[in-house]
Amino acid sequence: MNDVTAQFVDDRQRRRLERRFGSHVAEWLTELPAVVEKLAAEWRLTVEGPAPHGRTSVVLCVRRADGSEGVLKLSPDSGFVVAEADLLWLWRGTRRVPDVWDVDADRGAILMERVDGETIAAKGVLPPMETIGGLIAELHAVEITPAQRRELRPLTARVQFIFDMWNRERVEGPAAEVVPAALMHHASAKARDLAGGDVDIVPLHGDLHPGNVIDGGPRGLVVVDPRACLGDGAVDAVDWALWKATDVAEVERRVGVLSRAMGVDGDRMMEWVRAFAPCVAVAKVNRGQTGSVELDLLMHLCEVPV
Repeated sequence: MNDVTAQFVDDRQRRRLERRFGSHVAEWLTELPAVVEKLAAEWRLTVEGPAPHGRTSVVLCVRRADGSEGVLKLSPDSGFVVAEADLLWLWRGTRRVPDVWDVDADRGAILMERVDGETIAAKGVLPPMETIGGLIAELHAVEITPAQRRELRPLTARVQFIFDMWNRERVEGPAAEVVPAALMHHASAKARDLAGGDVDIVPLHGDLHPGNVIDGGPRGLVVVDPRACLGDGAVDAVDWALWKATDVAEVERRVGVLSRAMGVDGDRMMEWVRAFAPCVAVAKVNRGQTGSVELDLLMHLCEVPV
C-alpha cells in the first residue's frame, strides 16, 4: 500500500476489506486515490480526511463548494452503494437518514450529508426502548411501490450471509472452543424459517445495531449504513434487545416495549433474538469478552438442538 493510499486506509481497514471481498481489493485500493481525485473534481469536493469505516467501504470526510459537510463513501462492490442509496432515498422523507447528494454506480461511490453526533455505541448509553421502537416503526412505515419491492433483496439472503460470515468467524477464532457448531446450525435453521415467513413484510435496514445509529442532537436519532432488504420487521430490533443486557428478564422487557412500539408480535421477536444470540456470542468471544455476564446471557438464550 503506497503512501497516498495510506492517507485513506490503514492496514486494519485493508485487512477487513480483503477479508470481505478477496485479494482483488489490493488493486482497487491502488486505484482509489485517482478515483477520489476525479470524484472530488467532478463533485467540487475538498477531501478532509478519513472517517470511521466498516467491512465494506472506505469513508472520507469531505466539504462541498457551498461549505456543507459530507461524507464520500466508496466500496469495491458497487452493488452495496446502489442498494444503500436506494434505501436512503426511500427513507429521506423521515429525516431519520442522511441526505444522499449524489451517486456514481460505476465507481462505487456515494456522496451524502455528514450528520453531527456520536453513535449510540460510542456514547455507550442505551436510549429508551420506546424511542428505538418508534424510530424503527417510522422507517418501516414508508410506502414502497411494487417496483421498489422487487429491487430489495429478500431477508432470507441477508440471513444466509450473516450466518455464513459468523460461522467463518467462529471457525477461525477462539469462539470455536466456546460456541458449539451445533448451536450455530440450529440457530441458522431457525432464522431461515423465520425469514421465510410472510408476516409484517417491510423495507428493512438489515444491520440496525447501536454502531449504525447516530444521536443527532436536536435532529434526533439518524440511521446509517443500511443493508437493504425486505422481510419481517421484527428482525431490525434484535440488537437493541440484546445490547448491554445482562439477564433474560431485561431482554424480555425490552422485547415487550419494542414489539408494542413497532406493532409486531413479541413472541416472534423473541424467536429472532434467540436465533441471532449465537452470532453475537461469537463476536464477543472473538473480541476477548469471555467470562462476562453478557456472554453468559447469550449462551443461555441459545436454543439447544434436540
